[in-house]
Order: sequence, then C-alpha cells, then structure tokens
Amino acid sequence: MFGKLRGKYEKAIAPAGRLLGRLGITPNALSALSMIVSVGAFWFYRVENAILGAFFILLTGLVDMLDGAVARATGKMTRFGAVFDHVLDRYAEYLIVMGIILGNYVEWIWGVFALIGMLMASFTRAKAESVGKLEHCTVGIAERQEKLVILILGSLITTSYPTALSYAVILVGILSHITVAQRLVYTWKQTRSK
Repeated sequence: MFGKLRGKYEKAIAPAGRLLGRLGITPNALSALSMIVSVGAFWFYRVENAILGAFFILLTGLVDMLDGAVARATGKMTRFGAVFDHVLDRYAEYLIVMGIILGNYVEWIWGVFALIGMLMASFTRAKAESVGKLEHCTVGIAERQEKLVILILGSLITTSYPTALSYAVILVGILSHITVAQRLVYTWKQTRSK
C-alpha cells in the first residue's frame, strides 16, 4: 500500500534531503541514526510505555526515509549504502519487537513468530533480487511501512484495549509470512522461464 505512494512521499521530503545534504549529513549517518532511535522504541516498550514506544517507531521511520532523500539529493547512492540501510533496518525491527516482548505486551512465542516473519520477508526479497536476479521483489501484502504502522496503531489503541498491541504483533507476523509466500511465488513465476 505505502509502496505505491513512495514517489509522492519521496517528492515531499526531497527539500529536507537537500537541506541535510548541504549541512554535510551523509545517508549512512542517517541510517545509523535511525537504528539508534529504535533503541528508544525498545526502551519505552520495555518499561511499558507504549505511547512513547510508538512515537519512537514513527521517529525511526522518518529518519529512515531521510537517508534515502539525502542520497538522492547528493548523488551519494551507493550499493554499500543500500546494504547498510537494509541491515540496520532489520536491527531496528528486532529492537522494536524485543521491546514489545520484554514489556509483556505480547507472549514471547508470538513476538518471535512476528520477528521471524519480518526477517524472512526481507530475506526472501534480498535473495530474489541477488540470487534470482530480479530487478525488484517488493511484492506482498505488507512491506516494512505497513508493519510499523500496524504496531503504532496497536500501541495507541492499547491505552483503551490492553490486548491491542498483542493482536497487532500477531497480525504483523501473519502478514509477514504471507508476504514471504507471495514473494516466493512471484520469484518462481519470474524465474521459471529462465
């Protein structure tokens, strides 16, 4: 869903990317900052403050969008930068979900279920694009942005419905595993004639 809006939000944040680029801030520095900000999400979920946890997820996502904006604005789009960004995104996801588990918002088994799904969706895309030689494998019911939005909404609703975040994590897990299956099917269809 959000993938279809990528062109629009990239255009909207382009001025911020140009400004940060002129200030000498590099895309890799912003990728690292995004992961560091996710430690805030981990901490606030760990101490059972879901609202601030959601705020730090949002902040993590915003900083993560800016690294791409700076890379496009400054022409510093490198293959290493893309790999670095994706690796740190996975660490950020791990920290967020572990904070939710340790804050007792969800049973650990469901947290691990979601975490494995999130990691495998990313892994499947990476392998389809590297080993399968696909130009892009961003298909699937839920990409990273949708999953983070679901966790943010679950966090906000949990103030009225204490189990909301637990259900949000379970939903993220289900959608992630469905995405893995969709990406495998897509890769099979794209590569079977080759």
